[in-house]
Amino acid sequence: MDEVHSSGDSPLPDGASPGLTGPQPAGQAEHEPQWAWLARIRRPQGRKGEVFADILTDFPEKFAQRRRLWLLRESASAGGSVAPREAELIAHWLHKGGVVLHFSGIDSISAAETLAGLIVAIPRAERAALGEDETYIGDLIGCALVDVAGAEAVPVGEIEDVDRTAGPVALLVVRGAAGEILVPFAKSYLRKMDLEARRVEMALPVGLTDLNAADEA
Repeated sequence: MDEVHSSGDSPLPDGASPGLTGPQPAGQAEHEPQWAWLARIRRPQGRKGEVFADILTDFPEKFAQRRRLWLLRESASAGGSVAPREAELIAHWLHKGGVVLHFSGIDSISAAETLAGLIVAIPRAERAALGEDETYIGDLIGCALVDVAGAEAVPVGEIEDVDRTAGPVALLVVRGAAGEILVPFAKSYLRKMDLEARRVEMALPVGLTDLNAADEA
């Protein structure tokens, strides 16, 4: 089984199945495609301007290689009017399941408080390179899923999310004409991913989509 990465860096995924990576952060499906989310700042941490942040990337070790980051509000990343703000990372360390970040020019608790709620991001072009047959979760969101098992291709629906918590194989959460459909993102089913065309082709077992529809009913 290959890997699915969060567009964070995984929804984003730097925000595994046939090429997936990382948990998709809530709301990331709507963010503008040029940004990859790395962390969400929660609160001040310490007295010198440090902040504690939730990790939204599968590659937190990459913070050691990053000095130039961007801070943006979720509304801005979804097309709002608030422009992203460049920030220089001068120190970081992992802490209690998250990461502590210290940015240049932020040197007090009050200054750190102004960063609460901001998203730490990089341009998508700077995301960590993935291996062959890997892709970021965020790149799958919005793609059309097509079943090519039969003589004719059959549209299944639009991929809305990826659930990596259900078991060893990630599940594509697909919005079809009859409602939500869960499709195992198994390499044996995958036939083609054309991310530029926003299309994923899979040869699905007979009755899989009907079974999902029956379960939802």
